[in-house]
Amino acid sequence: MNTPLTQADRDQLERRLRARHDALTAHIQAQLQGRTRVEHARDVLLQDGDDAPQRSADREIDLAMTDLETVELAALNAALRRLADGRYGLCAECGTDIPLARLQAEPQAALCVGCQSARERGRPHAASL
Repeated sequence: MNTPLTQADRDQLERRLRARHDALTAHIQAQLQGRTRVEHARDVLLQDGDDAPQRSADREIDLAMTDLETVELAALNAALRRLADGRYGLCAECGTDIPLARLQAEPQAALCVGCQSARERGRPHAASL
């Protein structure tokens, strides 16, 4: 059985979530430089140089990284919303407490280890049945 988070645990995890959120937001803004994702991709493709295949590969890597960062930012925003409404630290599927060690490793985690593992295997977790 997992124990609920203490207020000190929540405060520490919230600081980590906000710091990562702010750093990731700043990185994405700096990378896009006020442009949309599509404009940024076009600019990467049109950069000076005579190696079009390399620029195309650079663009694909750049877009993939931006996509990953956008997904992470959405997960951070969702975790901050759960903190605000008192659901942080509870599994979104089965409602059990998410272990502190899991939240320390991945503060934006929304699922307990069992539900996350079951989801990755494509099956419901026994605790949610």
